[in-house]
Amino acid sequence: GAAGRPGSLLSRQLQELWRKSRGSPAPQRLLFEVSSASVVSERSSKYVLYTIYLIRSGRLDRAPAAITRRYSDFERLNRCLRCRFGCDMASIAFPRKRLHHNFTAETIAKRSRAFEQFLSHLHSIAEIRRSPEFLEFFFLQDLRAAQRLTCTGMYREALATWANAYRLQERLGVCGSGRFLLTLAGLAVCHQELDQLGEAHGCCEQALQLLEAQGSHPLLGPFLQAHVHLAWKVGKDKRHSEARLQELREAGPALQQQPTLKECLIKEPLE
Repeated sequence: GAAGRPGSLLSRQLQELWRKSRGSPAPQRLLFEVSSASVVSERSSKYVLYTIYLIRSGRLDRAPAAITRRYSDFERLNRCLRCRFGCDMASIAFPRKRLHHNFTAETIAKRSRAFEQFLSHLHSIAEIRRSPEFLEFFFLQDLRAAQRLTCTGMYREALATWANAYRLQERLGVCGSGRFLLTLAGLAVCHQELDQLGEAHGCCEQALQLLEAQGSHPLLGPFLQAHVHLAWKVGKDKRHSEARLQELREAGPALQQQPTLKECLIKEPLE
């Protein structure tokens, strides 16, 4: 997939993304579009599930980044943000819960538009756009699901979920965070398990370019080890990674006990 192509994000672009994600004006206009809404009936409850696409204006997105959320998810986000950003949130409208007619086509259509405006409005405020509450509304569910699927060995399903989480973080301009590195680890592990070694290698390359900017990071050793192993398998240059591994070994405690990328993924609690 696009996530794994080694050339998909050149180091120059990555460094720029990295710089931008450190405290940026809106990277580019992001549109939130409710593409469908379906009524779901479970044992004793009934709710509407909204599918929202994140679209970069003026760009052709071949693979869309999508989330599905219900009214209660939006309500929780609204509540959290009002607690933390009272002043900023004062001017932002949120569709009220209705006692009746929650499932009519008209209500669902109105609410869909209201949710689009709600998210666009939030995204236009820098403080909110960068807050963990806002960001994790979009990708934390995917990361948890992907982690669960990876732990249970369902690599194909996990790969699709990690890839969507990757696209969501890319659209939101947070390609320098720990969550993003974890996503690259997930992609690398699943690609490797599915024998897509070139893609796995590309994910490790991208992670290591991001980690250049950080002195030490718990994922650095595991990514270097995976990169050396994969580079050897796909016939790419591994000398730089070997040298960095050697430096790590000399600098810190024995690297022999370093966990693998897969072990890191399984151990990382996603709160």
